[in-house]
Amino acid sequence: MKRFENGAFLLNGNTIAERTNESDERIAECSKNTISYSILKSHDTSDDKNQLKIKFDAITSHDITYVGIIQTARASGMNEFPLPYVLTNCHNSLCAVGGTINEDDHLFGLSAVKKYGGIYVPAHQAVIHQYMREMMAGCGKMILGSDSHTRYGAIGTMAVGEGGPELVKQLLGDTYDIQRPKIAAVYLDGSPRVGVGPQDVALAIIKDVFADGFVKNCVMEFVGPGIKNLSMDFRCGVDVMTTETTCLSSIWETDEKTREYLAIHGRENEYKKLSPNDCAWYDKLLYVNLSEIEPMIAMPFHPSNAFTISELNKNPYDILSHVQKNISEQFGGLSVKLIDNLKDGKLYVDQGVIAGCAGGGYENICEAAHIIGQNSIGNSDFALSVYPASQPVMMQLVKNGAVTSLMSAGATIRSAFCGPCFGAGDVPANTSLSIRHTTRNFPNREGSKPTEGQLSAVALMDARSIAATAANKGFLTSACDMLDKPFKAPAYFFDKSSYDSRCYYGFKKANPDEPLRFGPNIADWPEQSELKKHAVLRVCSVINDPVTTTDELIPSGETSSYRSNPLRLAQFTLSRKDPQYTSRAADAKKQAENISSIPEWKDIVAITNDTASDNYSFGSTIWAVKPGDGSAREQAASCQRVLGGLANICSEYATKRYRSNLINWGMLPLRLSGDENISFSNGDCIVIPNADTFIKENLPSTKAYLISNKSIKEITVTADYLTELERQIILSGCLINFNRNKNSVK
Repeated sequence: MKRFENGAFLLNGNTIAERTNESDERIAECSKNTISYSILKSHDTSDDKNQLKIKFDAITSHDITYVGIIQTARASGMNEFPLPYVLTNCHNSLCAVGGTINEDDHLFGLSAVKKYGGIYVPAHQAVIHQYMREMMAGCGKMILGSDSHTRYGAIGTMAVGEGGPELVKQLLGDTYDIQRPKIAAVYLDGSPRVGVGPQDVALAIIKDVFADGFVKNCVMEFVGPGIKNLSMDFRCGVDVMTTETTCLSSIWETDEKTREYLAIHGRENEYKKLSPNDCAWYDKLLYVNLSEIEPMIAMPFHPSNAFTISELNKNPYDILSHVQKNISEQFGGLSVKLIDNLKDGKLYVDQGVIAGCAGGGYENICEAAHIIGQNSIGNSDFALSVYPASQPVMMQLVKNGAVTSLMSAGATIRSAFCGPCFGAGDVPANTSLSIRHTTRNFPNREGSKPTEGQLSAVALMDARSIAATAANKGFLTSACDMLDKPFKAPAYFFDKSSYDSRCYYGFKKANPDEPLRFGPNIADWPEQSELKKHAVLRVCSVINDPVTTTDELIPSGETSSYRSNPLRLAQFTLSRKDPQYTSRAADAKKQAENISSIPEWKDIVAITNDTASDNYSFGSTIWAVKPGDGSAREQAASCQRVLGGLANICSEYATKRYRSNLINWGMLPLRLSGDENISFSNGDCIVIPNADTFIKENLPSTKAYLISNKSIKEITVTADYLTELERQIILSGCLINFNRNKNSVK
């Protein structure tokens, strides 16, 4: 790989040229020649070329998020879905936890699409992103989803994963407001070697760009001659993993393979050629030679912690010891004894999983069946589970014999389900190592509970090398070591009869008289108060890890069942990272009832020169170095808000979507400004005088005061740039309040 840090031209779609003496005006003009620019322009409703207001063609949610979104939209005045809204049921579909409440949510979703005019995909029919690829994505479109892996760029759709409130804005006719993103080209050259799959390419890219944020909040635009050497399934497999780079979205050049894909799915009319114009300028460019990529493995606990499989197999003890040491440091001595998996110097794994929007595609599973062949996966520790991504994919795999082949080898075949990606399916045994072609391997995302002494680990791999490992009964094996000639999967024929039999297609067929079906766990959002003149924050959690994921802020797995009940779910906030947080936040919320009685009151009045307690918003905050990597789930922010959270303070936000979630729930998205060496402790008090003015006037920074151990220190904080809408939401206390106020004015 090679980086062009300062940008580059792409000439005639093929030739990379660095900037020489071109003027800024020339650069600005050529930046309009990217695919990304044309799609954003066609969906932008703003008169300001640098502050975009996007309206999407469609939106989508799954059964962990859609109840809260619809409840928020209802509370904000929505009467009908104004654009296609697809509700899928692929996260809580097993109904394994919480009694009836998962299926109660599903029936709520079905009643909602009947009432408001939407599209409903029942449980086990498809994972969210496979359905959207098959039925909704098209060239030149934009789609917004309440799942971070909303990526359909390989089909020519610029898709964005965001927290639920951003979907609410679309349901209310409002816009997705962002500063114009930078465009980062990913120039693909060459052709993958035999045995290399899409996950290998994705992990190699993530390894290169994640740590320093090379493409953070950019649109990744895939160009170059290597694209033609990739099938559509391969492209989609790389594309969905771009989320792990922390980019905003992705888009690919389209060609005859794209046309054929859409034609197979009965939507050839959705095709159009997308390519950059003759001289396109990219803010950054990453050159990738596909021919040089080897089978990869991403060790715990991030997709960027990647090695080649051959590298790991040559030096397993040192690499595993290093990873094991990092795990132990992260979990205070609790660790996964990875070196115990070495037998005669060879690494054996305990489990393999091929699943979801990344791994469950047709070609991945066909090739896995081919690689395993007549081998048995054995009757010892190693087990293999395969989850086709949709019923149409499953039907074709049954027809061509791949399912029979895998089952006879000892693999188990499951229905379309996202559980292995977030800890609700195939949870490994304590201290076990699982290899998975799924999207993430964050801490505890596989379902373990460190606070109860449980910890297992996931390494990400491509389906091909997982199959090679399965054929060797758990010995970690690169697919390149087993294959010597290319494999071509049998032709794919899309049969949507299962969708036609079970899905509800109700867009533009709203029935206002349809009653919503509420289960006992479905609750309204609690009321939130507007931001007052001054803000006072009680520090209730201090996290000094380099990065804090949304899984650590609000765990996935069995907690997902409670996401329709804000108060109940909030009790899990930071439960696997800082179990005492909820009690500290509860104490702070109680203090807010009588702020003038808190120990720091005299100091606060001395700072603000204001004795009127009604002029203060008092709430809890967390300090984290870089919070919000990973999922788009709004609950990472809303659970803090429900518990009385008023702000986050950090050095840097890991993703735009987490910062947006804070804003939409009325929380101050604060960041330390400058090079101050500030150390926070639980129980500290932070005073922000005239916080409302700071937000109203969009000031670049403001003075705050840290009261710690009876001493007062002046610090500087910033909220960075806030749009007018974002400022109004924070001042109102949350998006629901903002929309209620707006509607009452009307």
